[in-house]
Amino acid sequence: MTTSEYDDDKKAERLKENMARVEALTERLTAALAHRTPPRPSLQAPDPDLFLHGVTAYWTEMAKDPSKALEQQLEFWGKSLKHHLEAQKALQSGKLKAPEDETPDDRRFANPLWKSHPYFNYIKQQYLIASESMQDAIEGMDSVDEREKRRLQYFTTQLVDMMAPTNFLATNPDALMKAVETEGESLVRGLENLVRDVEANKGEVQVTLSDKEAFTLGQNLATTPGKVVFRNKMFELIQYAPTTEQVHRTPLVIFPPWINKFYVMDLKPQNSLIKWIVDQGYTLFVVSWVNPDASYADIGMDDYVEDGYLEAIRVAREITGEPQVNVIGYCIAGTTLALTLALMNKRKDKSVRSATFFTTLTDFSNRGEVGVFLEDDFVDGIEAECNESGYLDSFFMSRTFSYLRSNDLIYGPAIRSYMMGEAPPAFDLLYWNGDGTNLPGKMCVEYLRGLCQQDRFAGATFRICGEDVSLADVKHPLFAVACETDHIAAWKSSFRGVAKMGSRDKTFIRSQSGHIAGIINPPSKKKYGHHAGPEVQGTSEDWIEAAEFNEGSWWPRWEAWLGRRSGAKIAARTPGDSDYPALADAPGTYVISTKNEEMS
Repeated sequence: MTTSEYDDDKKAERLKENMARVEALTERLTAALAHRTPPRPSLQAPDPDLFLHGVTAYWTEMAKDPSKALEQQLEFWGKSLKHHLEAQKALQSGKLKAPEDETPDDRRFANPLWKSHPYFNYIKQQYLIASESMQDAIEGMDSVDEREKRRLQYFTTQLVDMMAPTNFLATNPDALMKAVETEGESLVRGLENLVRDVEANKGEVQVTLSDKEAFTLGQNLATTPGKVVFRNKMFELIQYAPTTEQVHRTPLVIFPPWINKFYVMDLKPQNSLIKWIVDQGYTLFVVSWVNPDASYADIGMDDYVEDGYLEAIRVAREITGEPQVNVIGYCIAGTTLALTLALMNKRKDKSVRSATFFTTLTDFSNRGEVGVFLEDDFVDGIEAECNESGYLDSFFMSRTFSYLRSNDLIYGPAIRSYMMGEAPPAFDLLYWNGDGTNLPGKMCVEYLRGLCQQDRFAGATFRICGEDVSLADVKHPLFAVACETDHIAAWKSSFRGVAKMGSRDKTFIRSQSGHIAGIINPPSKKKYGHHAGPEVQGTSEDWIEAAEFNEGSWWPRWEAWLGRRSGAKIAARTPGDSDYPALADAPGTYVISTKNEEMS
């Protein structure tokens, strides 16, 4: 047998093996999809009336002003035909090349073939021309109000992004090249990845973002030493071990959002906000919220405030023997912290000395990018889901936030996993992003209706624990950090809420980057800068115009502010005491389980 014949036999055998694998995987995929329970339609997409109204408005405007519509159509067809003729002319030269390409850079089209190869370049340019035309058509509609137009633009962009040529095997040069290089093995591995994800998510296609076997909480994530010193049905309270001989007298309590897990602030030692705070000489307590199930259906905002915030503050004061604590609230936990502070002011409770807010919305009059999901079509669906299940599964929240960055968190990872056959990366932040939490039904609806939709806390009053409170009732000294490109809590909306608070001592910072990277920004990285300086007054535009840009992290600036409000230095405290013995090592048990079975 010749070498050539031997190689041909090996290839034939490999092809046969791969076909057998594909057949077995296809059977598994079919079985997994057959057992899928489709989520209610109102949690899948906006009300169809949104697009129907948009189409009706477009044709109505066309009938009233045909020249405007004709101009739009001529511009589209003109660009499309011009490029078509340029592509033909390039081919007529006798060389396999594309016409000149002046399209803007786009990470999706990084492969050089998108610019140089006539097939791929033609598809890309035609796609971009059509995409631009669709967005221009929506932007040009005058009879649609801005709120509805914003939703039309967003969901049209989602459809356009979904139809990108990079998302299909036949028009993705990276995937095709990988398939040729691996003799089809990459496609088989991609099918294996797809089947794995569909089986793991009960028939839903949800791409795995990070290697789930690469991290273990307490071993290579969330490793800052500490003890769980208190536990109730709502949270575990972690007190971290000191790393300095002396600490500030006033302890600090962090309230993370319960739509995620707290260890985003303690991923690795080099970027851990928790470790950094401890190293600056503070007695630090961090709340680790329970991950609710159906038994939490009737847990509402009152429970989070009374049995969560106020209880954590009480325990931290008792353990340290201090009359006051400083507090931090992140995202939704910042919103609820503001409610708690307003309630404490009504009750004349002086237990909090100062408050810090990370990426917090309290004024929802302009909800920013996430606002497209806060209209009745989606919220009605969420309420129905909560009434039926008792809670909102983490799957829905995770998918919603992923669609705010769909190319980065959905399509890009899907291409790498399902077309390229790559294993998910060992990336700590993406691991945390995929480790979601459920939301209690009652709390979820109260938050979405009363705060997000009706804007009662900023616009009128919000009822919490028997008191009607408003933003003007927040009178504590405060430090607020918002992030420039935050797609969840827009910085201008965050500023507007802080401006309405009743405190006379306000500091506002705008960090570069987004919801996570702008906050988890250690000084050692020297990566993102921040704006600071002027008083919190006027509009956000006035403030940013007068603000001074500073290189580097805002952490040291905040710590200097906090240090002045944290009292003198005393001997460092070890976690817990005789009344609050250690129940577990940090990061605790609630952060790992769906619902802890050891609740006292």
